[in-house]
Amino acid sequence: MNRLDTRDPDFTRQFHALHDWDANLDMQVESRVREIVTAVRDQGDAALRSFTERFDGLTTSTAGELEIPRADLEKALTSLEPLQREALEAAAQRIRSYHEHQRSASWSFTESDGTRLGQRILPLSRVGIYVPGGKAAYPSSVLMNAIPAQVAGVEEIIMVVPTPKGQVNPWVLAAAAIAGVHRVFRIGGAQAVAALAYGTETVPAVDKIVGPGNIYVATAKRMVFGRVGIDMIAGPSEILVLSDASAPAEWLAWDLLSQAEHDEIAQSIFISWDDAHIEAVVAAVDKALTMLDRAPIAGKSWADRGAVIRVRDRAEACHIANLVAAEHLELAVSDPESWLPDIHNAGAIFMGIHSCEALGDYVAGPNHVLPTGGSARFSSPLGVYDFVKRSSLIQASSAGANTLGRLAERLALGEGLTAHARSAACRVTDPQS
Repeated sequence: MNRLDTRDPDFTRQFHALHDWDANLDMQVESRVREIVTAVRDQGDAALRSFTERFDGLTTSTAGELEIPRADLEKALTSLEPLQREALEAAAQRIRSYHEHQRSASWSFTESDGTRLGQRILPLSRVGIYVPGGKAAYPSSVLMNAIPAQVAGVEEIIMVVPTPKGQVNPWVLAAAAIAGVHRVFRIGGAQAVAALAYGTETVPAVDKIVGPGNIYVATAKRMVFGRVGIDMIAGPSEILVLSDASAPAEWLAWDLLSQAEHDEIAQSIFISWDDAHIEAVVAAVDKALTMLDRAPIAGKSWADRGAVIRVRDRAEACHIANLVAAEHLELAVSDPESWLPDIHNAGAIFMGIHSCEALGDYVAGPNHVLPTGGSARFSSPLGVYDFVKRSSLIQASSAGANTLGRLAERLALGEGLTAHARSAACRVTDPQS
């Protein structure tokens, strides 16, 4: 892994080389994705079926076969072992309970002259959720994407998930049943994003697309933004563990590898100022790698993109953490509450040595769809607020139009917009007042 030390004169260059890395900047990928999106937009089901056969090895005689019947979702749910189903339903309940706190209501207020101003909040009509289905199956992603939409009141939730060679993960279908997904299609990649954005004869067009995916999915989401809304452009998974040596090295090793095992381009960073603790954690990671089922993936991630950053003190640790703006930030320290005022940029903050990132991935309740690539500086986790739209309410009284009309007229004339000025002025009943 990369070893950095803030005392090194070359630290700034090394840090930027480590951090300023974008897996989404690939012009060849963009060209291929554009071809796929254009074909699905123009040819509909025919292109969708062709790409599904080409990329997923799934041949269909009709486009209708791309949809998974609702009965299959219920069958998958009933087929789970009791303890498996209990875990999935408990996670769903915790996620739902947390997100119900994010609900917001329409509001308005009336000014002294009778003018009413406010905001109307309504759910989106139809959303699409993308669930990865390549290197691993993620029923947790189904819950995290669908439940906030359900809580928001979205009328129809459409799910797409790739099923290579037609193989469907029963956990994913069971999660869709629990989360209230209305329709599920066995499609993935850029072609699935295009189908959700433009609609085909079989797949309905949606208002917004959410959910993580690979570079092709991320590029397609960027490409169709404007036609539909999107949640974010998700990059590789990230974790930053900041430790004062109060947590066992073995625990932190597993925390770091919990992200590294996602993908070879995932990033795990460890920060501390305690040299002995740093060496203990590095040794623990090396040992843990020998016990992982996905050791080749996690090992490459740790070797190529992992990092240990030795800082001078707590203040410098917080400064680096804010620069990284990690998707997941673990404050593996004895008094995490006292650190919180100095942490400004993070997708999710795990406070204290017992709060491992894996709890957030599955059952804690907050959403695990989080900003990556430093975008936590300006964006937020997926939530109920992503599935609603806001309209401003303006109801001027006669007295209000008299006052506001005069002001608007002056401003419009200052901008040279005569029609604006006259539109406002014709509502003024007492120009001299």
